[in-house]
Amino acid sequence: MKIGLVGLGRMGAGIAERLRRDGHEVLGYDQNPAVSDVASLRDLAAALAPPRAVWLMVPAGEATEAVIEELVDIMSDGDIVVDGGNSYYKDSVRRAAKLKERGISFLDAGTSGGIWGLADGFCLMAGGERSAFEAIEPLLASLAPEKGYAYVGASGAGHFAKMVHNGIEYGLLEAYAEGFHLLEASAFEYDLAKIAGLWNQGSVVRSWLLELAERGLAKDPKLEKLRGYVDDSGEGRWTLNEAVEQGVPAPAIAAALFARFTSRDDNSFAMRLIAALRNEFGGHEVREP
Repeated sequence: MKIGLVGLGRMGAGIAERLRRDGHEVLGYDQNPAVSDVASLRDLAAALAPPRAVWLMVPAGEATEAVIEELVDIMSDGDIVVDGGNSYYKDSVRRAAKLKERGISFLDAGTSGGIWGLADGFCLMAGGERSAFEAIEPLLASLAPEKGYAYVGASGAGHFAKMVHNGIEYGLLEAYAEGFHLLEASAFEYDLAKIAGLWNQGSVVRSWLLELAERGLAKDPKLEKLRGYVDDSGEGRWTLNEAVEQGVPAPAIAAALFARFTSRDDNSFAMRLIAALRNEFGGHEVREP
C-alpha cells in the first residue's frame, strides 16, 4: 500500500521504516524539513492517489487537532485518516463524527511499542468503521507482531483501550519500583540486575518490563546517572477520571499516578527506577541528578 505518515518522531520514524521494510510506500511529513519527504500536508495529499490513507503520529491535543482541521479541507470522500497517537478517546469520537460528514473515515489506533516497535512490532488497537479497518489491515499486519493488532470496536474504542493500557502500565511500573527500592534499601548487598534477570526465569512476576529493569540496572546499578523525576503523559489522569465517572475502583493506578507527583519533590530509588524503565521502553527523557 501507499500511505502518508504525519509525524516522524521516535515512533513515527519507526512506523515508517517498518512499513517500508515490508514493501509499503510511505510518504512522510514532519515539521522538521530535514526528515520530510514533502513540504506540506497539502503536498502529501496531492502525492497520494485516492482513496488516500494518512496516518498521524502527532502529540495529543492541539497538535493533533490542528492537523485534522487542515486535513478536513484537503482530503475527500472515501479517504481514511488514522490517529495512532495517544489522543483522548472522547476527542476521537468527536473527530470521527466531523470527518464522517465529509465522507472521510477515521480510525483511532492505540499504538504501543515505543522505540522497540521497529524491531519487535507495534501492538495496535483500532476503533472506528470496520470497513476502514479492513482497508488498511495490510498496514496493521506489517506493523504488528503475530496476533498484535485487532479491531476493538466503534470510534473511540481504540484510544480508550490504549488509555486503560497506559493506566495499567502506571501500576506495573510502580509495583516494580517499590519492590526494587525495598531490595536496594535492605541490609543485603543485592545485585539488582541479577535479581531482575533471575525473576524472569519462570517466576510469576516475569515480564518485558522486568527485562528492561535488568537492562537499566546493568548499565547503572545505583541509578545514579539520572534523577527520579517522573512525568505523566496524561493518560493516567484520563484513566482515573474515567474510573471516577464509571464508579470503578482503581486504587493501584491512582496510587501510581500520585507517586509520580511525589517524584517531583524527591529523588528516591523507586522513582529513579521508573524513570529508567520509561527511558528503556519509550526513549522518554531522563533528568540528570
